[in-house]
Amino acid sequence: MELEVYNISGQKTAKKALLDDNVFSIEPNDHAIYLEVKHHMANKRQGTHKSKEKGEITGSTRKLKRQKGTGTARFGSIKSPLFKGGGRVFGPEPREYGFKLNKKVRRLARKSALTYKAKENGIIILEDFNFETPKTKIFLELLKNLQLQDKKVLMVLTENDKNVFLSSRNIQKTKVVNAASISTYDILNANNVLIAESSIKEIEKINSNN
Repeated sequence: MELEVYNISGQKTAKKALLDDNVFSIEPNDHAIYLEVKHHMANKRQGTHKSKEKGEITGSTRKLKRQKGTGTARFGSIKSPLFKGGGRVFGPEPREYGFKLNKKVRRLARKSALTYKAKENGIIILEDFNFETPKTKIFLELLKNLQLQDKKVLMVLTENDKNVFLSSRNIQKTKVVNAASISTYDILNANNVLIAESSIKEIEKINSNN
């Protein structure tokens, strides 16, 4: 697959980027995508929820009334879940929601997501660039030149670029990542994926079957 290469002014250059069909043009696996997105969202959950059960409630242990002869149900403690302020039955406990997902499944999910974006013409190859200083205005101009100012954008760089990251930090719907940390969720959550020309090989290397 060949794509045009754009510069930060939004103009096509004379270069073309050749994308590996084994990464950007496979038979998508929807179930792998589902598992990877579920894995990503589960790992983001804190799992710190907690409610007090009967044994954790502070209150009197006095028996409320005699056991028999009242004609009503027996009550043994004010901390019973039946009373207001009592403990909760089978309430939530702190837990880890994360689960193990095989590397091959995660790799397949990323390739499937990249394939969907490529089919939707949602991938734009950007000529390598850098910012001398971190300036939000420069990054906004870049998005405007590519007509992406109102869209969700994921920018993929070869490595962490502090100036580019700081320039994008205050812009809603925009995320900058390096090629090694690109995720299925980020790809699918973006309307367009901007890939720096030099990071193509890194993406292909990470997602290759070798």
